[in-house]
Amino acid sequence: MLVRPLLALVAGGVLCLAFPTFDIWVAAPVALTLLALALTGARAWAGFGLGLLAGLAFFVPTLQWSGIYVGSLPWLALATVEALFFALAGLAYAWLTRRRGTVRPVVFALVWLASEGLRARAPYGGFPWLKLAFGQADSPFGRLVALGGPPLVGFAIALAAGLLALAVQALVRRRGGMPLARAVVAPLLAVGLGAAGLLVPLPTDGPTAQFLGVQGNVPRPGLDFNAERRMVLDNHVRATIDALQDVAAGRAPRPDLIVWPENASDIDPLRNADAKSEILATVQAAQTPLIVGGLLEEPADHVSNVSLLFEPGKGNTARYVKRHPVPFAEYIPNRSFWRIFSKEVDLVRRDFVAGDQVGLFTVHPAAAPAIKAGLAICFEVAYDDIMLDAVRAGANVLVVQTNNATFGFTAESPQQLAISRIRAMEFGRSVVHVSTVGQSALITPDGTAHQVTSLFTQAVVRGALPLRTETTLATRVGEVPEWVGAAVLALIMVGSFVRGRGQTAVRAQMKDEDDEDES
Repeated sequence: MLVRPLLALVAGGVLCLAFPTFDIWVAAPVALTLLALALTGARAWAGFGLGLLAGLAFFVPTLQWSGIYVGSLPWLALATVEALFFALAGLAYAWLTRRRGTVRPVVFALVWLASEGLRARAPYGGFPWLKLAFGQADSPFGRLVALGGPPLVGFAIALAAGLLALAVQALVRRRGGMPLARAVVAPLLAVGLGAAGLLVPLPTDGPTAQFLGVQGNVPRPGLDFNAERRMVLDNHVRATIDALQDVAAGRAPRPDLIVWPENASDIDPLRNADAKSEILATVQAAQTPLIVGGLLEEPADHVSNVSLLFEPGKGNTARYVKRHPVPFAEYIPNRSFWRIFSKEVDLVRRDFVAGDQVGLFTVHPAAAPAIKAGLAICFEVAYDDIMLDAVRAGANVLVVQTNNATFGFTAESPQQLAISRIRAMEFGRSVVHVSTVGQSALITPDGTAHQVTSLFTQAVVRGALPLRTETTLATRVGEVPEWVGAAVLALIMVGSFVRGRGQTAVRAQMKDEDDEDES
């Protein structure tokens, strides 16, 4: 009776190890193997409960950073909502294996694919953080992202796990007639799936440009990281000027583009004259375009989280407004409804607006090819469509600006950097990943993170990165494999339902005939 719940709990706990700061990628297929064994042959609602147990064991510890300064309620609420998608997956898979009680690897992989896809889209636009792929930058599985994005990586790991579970089941049931060959062939197929990733090329060649990412740091970690007016902006100005002194002295190359992180200007850099003058003076001293993360006091009664491009002699020439503000952090959806449960929703006094344009800034350095920077602000890096749109719009480098000050010394920043590494591999693009407080890094298209900074220190990352224009297969196919997988799963579920109804009808008819014979 306790074997299935124990397997589910252990599966969720082991899955934690696949993500920063543990970074044991092989824990993912091991965890899903245990989960498949726990769910196979269970009753549907038992599968729901088992999936929920596994989800809570996974999300509660890995999302601990979400409550570091706001308390346990938001953290546990988020973890529970995310765990419900594990529960739905458990229900679906258990229902599909309820009759024969045999592990179905392809079905398990399809269920996992669909559950991650649903979790990435709902509710309120979804929360795709901690997809299986985002812990696989150093694994052979991770390289598959260049072929089909994070959904393919998740599918491949779940399929390998299903095959391993099938092998375990064959060994356990060998006296019951299950072919022992499965115990040999299934693991070989699982290993082959992972090894296939080693065949995927991740080229890093191409013309280069020089980048300078500035991690200015903040006065203090926490929600009031910007309590000292203009201190965050001043930190980034000083760090940039110091870095330019190395350029003037010949110790470092002149950058073709400078990147400041999200919220680098802690006051509106367009409406506040002294803030704007500091930024323009920095751009003039650098004679280099600068991307600034800031907040704009617009539109009326709202706020915009933006990236702003400043160019020498031109001022602010382009703007990107964050397309996916974070619900319950940057805006409160259905505010009047949620106020019934907690008046804390009104701590967010003004909602952030969502932008409707793809983020792409183009600059033309004197000594380098045109830089077409595809933009993502903070959590947007986890959303497949936002990153895909930027690359399809023509980005030859990706810029991820983030502010991790509100999550303190937790795993949130390493988890985010791991996502940027996967994005580099997925699209074959370099990534300039810059945080106010760390971790910041320059990432080459093979997913290698260079010059990774420490948390809550002032630092810069600088160097040449390739500007690639070739498109990966993942870029070309986009979300198609995910939707095809969901459609196949739907057909399997419909077929199972129809067969179940037919078998029920046959049993009922046989019972009626038996009753007639007895009479």
